[in-house]
Amino acid sequence: MGGGVVQGAASGSRRGRRRKNKAKPMSEINVTPFVDVMLVLLIIFMVAAPLLTVGVPVELPKTAANALPTEDEEPLTITVEASGQLSIMNTEVANADFIARLRAIAAERTSDKVFLRADGAVSYAQVVQIMGAMNNAGFSNIGLVTDTDGPAFDGQGG
Repeated sequence: MGGGVVQGAASGSRRGRRRKNKAKPMSEINVTPFVDVMLVLLIIFMVAAPLLTVGVPVELPKTAANALPTEDEEPLTITVEASGQLSIMNTEVANADFIARLRAIAAERTSDKVFLRADGAVSYAQVVQIMGAMNNAGFSNIGLVTDTDGPAFDGQGG
């Protein structure tokens, strides 16, 4: 009887081993291969992206030919002097006639591009009022003209 009990215990332990050796379904996701692939792709794109935007440096030849015109007509230029006097191109215009002249010019032109040159002494409020009048007359593409090499916010330049 004692031998039978030992034998039964041994056979029971074998069954327990078989159950332990059986593979359980894995409930975790292994993200290590995914992270490896993503890091490799990131490095590839970081190396390839600058190569797509860089052009080949070329020393262009010098010539006496004039530059090609970029537009059909010369952009309209409005000048505001320090005294407040308005000029359309090179012609002085009274403030009362300014909007009427601009509307007449807008009817004749195909481009709505206009450049505004204002003296630095002219107040911001006056410049904005003139821009509003230009917009009211039909010119919505307004560019402010400045000089280059002026002072920067960081105190450099100029």
